[in-house]
Amino acid sequence: MTLFVGALNGGHRKQHHSGIPVTPAELAADSARVAAAGATEVHVHPRNADGNESLAPGDVAAALTAIRAAAPGLDVSVTTGAWIEPDPQRRSALIAEWNVLPTSASVNAHEDGAVEVARILRARGVDVEVGLFTVTTAEWFVRGPLRGLANRILVEPVDRPSILAVHDASSMLRILREHEIDLPVLVHSDGAATWPVLLRARKLGVPVRIGFEDTFTLPNGEVAEDNSALVRAALGEQTPSA
Repeated sequence: MTLFVGALNGGHRKQHHSGIPVTPAELAADSARVAAAGATEVHVHPRNADGNESLAPGDVAAALTAIRAAAPGLDVSVTTGAWIEPDPQRRSALIAEWNVLPTSASVNAHEDGAVEVARILRARGVDVEVGLFTVTTAEWFVRGPLRGLANRILVEPVDRPSILAVHDASSMLRILREHEIDLPVLVHSDGAATWPVLLRARKLGVPVRIGFEDTFTLPNGEVAEDNSALVRAALGEQTPSA
């Protein structure tokens, strides 16, 4: 089965969309729905009791345990984003204390402390998904220490206009090919660039991800009812327009 990731929540809250899954129970129910819609993996941002993104062992464990109970066998990825814990040493310490482990974790290459976080994850048997936000970061990655720590690469030209996001995604994929990076690659963008980048990746035969972390709208501009609607759209029940 081809890799297809449902990115369920990101940093969004209920005020952004009432269907955003926040609690472990909501993440679990949503994971089961997107798996039924065709997702082979989910990517989640665990939350604490106040609804804030969290890397604390208890919060990560609660989310993972609930998801695995609702969707047995579904791979689960979590974030290690520096915006959640800006101090690199504190971030590494929290991750080292995780007592329930995800299948994989995203490590953004440009963040301070990324290499140490990746080393901790690999030592604990967690696959490392290295996030590349920019062409410059991709150029650094192919020559840097994260190359030897990565299990998968996430090409993610986010926070930019569609035309630039598509261009940057194509450029990053080219850099990876030119440097013979023999690792699985996944592509996504966000906002208005979500569907144009996804369509470009599909044309190139590169796996993608989709979900409320990236967009709330379907290809036709309508607001999606839930994450499973986005997954179904991306898998072709509704074909993204060029």
